[in-house]
Amino acid sequence: MASSKTRQRKLARAKYDRQMARKAAHTRRKRRVQAGVGAAVALALIVVGTVWVLGGFDSDPADTAAPDICTWTTQDAANNPNLKDVGQPPTKDLPTTGTRPMTITTDQGAPITVSLDVAGAPCASTSFAHLAGNGFYDNTKCTEITADGALRCGDAGGTGTGGPTYSFYNENVPSAPEPSPSPGTQQPPLYPKGTVALIGSPPGTNGSQFLIFFKDFSPTESPSYPIVGRVTAGLDVVETIGKIKTLDNGSGQIVKPEKDVTIQSLTVGEMDPVSPEPSAPASGAPSGSPEATPPPTPAATASQS
Repeated sequence: MASSKTRQRKLARAKYDRQMARKAAHTRRKRRVQAGVGAAVALALIVVGTVWVLGGFDSDPADTAAPDICTWTTQDAANNPNLKDVGQPPTKDLPTTGTRPMTITTDQGAPITVSLDVAGAPCASTSFAHLAGNGFYDNTKCTEITADGALRCGDAGGTGTGGPTYSFYNENVPSAPEPSPSPGTQQPPLYPKGTVALIGSPPGTNGSQFLIFFKDFSPTESPSYPIVGRVTAGLDVVETIGKIKTLDNGSGQIVKPEKDVTIQSLTVGEMDPVSPEPSAPASGAPSGSPEATPPPTPAATASQS
C-alpha cells in the first residue's frame, strides 16, 4: 500500500515539474518577443527622428529656382515684315539696381551719352543691352522730330512700325500731377529736357523705339512713355537735331527730318555696382519706380515698336 502511494506522489511530482518547465519556457519566449518588439520600436523612433531633423517631413520643399524678373511677349514677324529677329533677352538673374551707361553715336556731332535707370526700368535696360549687343541700332535712322519736342529713334526699318520680335510691359511711367491748389502755379514737367523714354504702339507694347526729349514736355492726357534714363552729355547735339526742318511723313504728320539723322552705333556699357540711381534730368522728373503695369495683349498684326 505504501509503495502505491509513493508511486502516485512521484508521478504527481513529475507532472508538476513538467508544468513548471513549460511555464518557464513560455515566459522566456514571451520576454524574447517583448524584447524584440521593444528594439524594433526604438529603431523606428531613431529613424523617424533622424528623418524629421533632416526635414524629411517638410510638406513643400524649398523652391531654389530664380524667379523671372522680366517677361518678353513674342511678336510675329510674318505679320509685320518690319520686325527684326535678334532673339530675346534673358528673364532671370538680371540687375535691378544702379545705373548703366549707354552711348549713341550719330552723324550729327559728338556722341550722346545716357545713364540708364536700371533700378527704375530693369527690363528696358536689359532690352537695350541685348539689342545693342546684337547691333540692332547700328546704321538706323531716327524717323521723327515730334511736336512734343523729342527725337524718335530705334526703328531698324525706318518706317515707324519696326522693332524686335518681342515686346515688354511698361516700367517707370510718371504719374499725372495733382491739380495745383494755387491758380497760376507752374507744375514741373513730367518729361524734362534730357529725358529718354520708350514709345510703344500701342502704349505698353515696348520694343526698340525711344524718345530723347530736347524740350520740357507734359502731356495733356495721362502719361504713357516709360522713362528709362537721362542724357548726361551731348544734349546740345539733340537740341541741334531738333532744329532740323520737318516734312510730311506720308501720313499727314509734319515730323520727318528733312535730312537723315543716322545712328552709327549704340552701345551699352557694364553695370556700375556702386553708382547711385540716376537723379531726374530736371525738376519734376519722377524719382521712384512705380509698379510695372502689364500691357494689353497685342494682336499678332499690331505694329511693334
